[in-house]
Amino acid sequence: MEQWMRSTLLQLSQNRKVEHMARRFGPRLGASRFVPGETIEDAIKAVRVLQSKGLATTLDHLGEFVDSREEAVAAADFCVRTLQATAKESSDVYLSVKLTQLGLDISEELCHENMRKIVRQARDLGRFVRIDMEDYARNEKTLQMYRALCDEFGADAIGTVIQAYLYKSMDDLAALRPLRPNLRLVKGAYKEPASVAYPEKRDVDENYKQMIAAQLEAHCPTAVATHDEAIIDWVKAFVKERNIPQSIWEFQMLYGIRPQLQEALVQEGYRVRVYVPFGEDWYGYFMRRLAERPANVSFVLKSLVRA
Repeated sequence: MEQWMRSTLLQLSQNRKVEHMARRFGPRLGASRFVPGETIEDAIKAVRVLQSKGLATTLDHLGEFVDSREEAVAAADFCVRTLQATAKESSDVYLSVKLTQLGLDISEELCHENMRKIVRQARDLGRFVRIDMEDYARNEKTLQMYRALCDEFGADAIGTVIQAYLYKSMDDLAALRPLRPNLRLVKGAYKEPASVAYPEKRDVDENYKQMIAAQLEAHCPTAVATHDEAIIDWVKAFVKERNIPQSIWEFQMLYGIRPQLQEALVQEGYRVRVYVPFGEDWYGYFMRRLAERPANVSFVLKSLVRA
């Protein structure tokens, strides 16, 4: 039943008709639990609250799959303004971007130029930029873009994401290792066929552990992005056993999910970064969060009843 619900929610995340209806009732659906607002000001306010609790942050202006060059350029300009808005904040505010929002499906050249604009601004402000990984169809193009930007700006300026549910991910880690890449390791949140992705959770979890171990043993900068307490406990034991310095890795979690766990880890002395999404295009992100843990659907239903 849970697998069916997850599959259904992922399909709905790409349904434009449902999105149109849902966006009319965003607050009533409980979207504000996972997305603090639609404006840069909303995002900065959330950042300040999180940082007061000892949590580092990453900002993400939500959006993907733009249809025109004008939209892609506008999205890049918005990312630049977002970076500029963080200039007076703690230096430990990152930016996450999606290449489809910056024109990847329109023109790789356009997307590359938009990314160069963003990374140049980030470098001038002493900020770090991470390229989010999207669905499998765009996986290789994303890695190619990442390599090109590393060649130009250096691997300290930019990072990307590797997804544990893909069969190819361990090979990707090995291929990227000469760059000493800064990687965010995740399980994966898109619906992919069994021809390219592990269909069973236990296999994803095992591959995830192997990825974490390989990246940390190579002493490459690593973000372990999970809310799975079994994985978190495993990582704690692994870094202690292998004497992995805290300076090269951190836990990462999503805004609104397991906030008590986030704060507890900080109290234990671990570095934790919270991914803070914002913007009008929140629907797809919101539906993927529900799909990751279908029990969250009950939260939405309660929100509707209370409204």
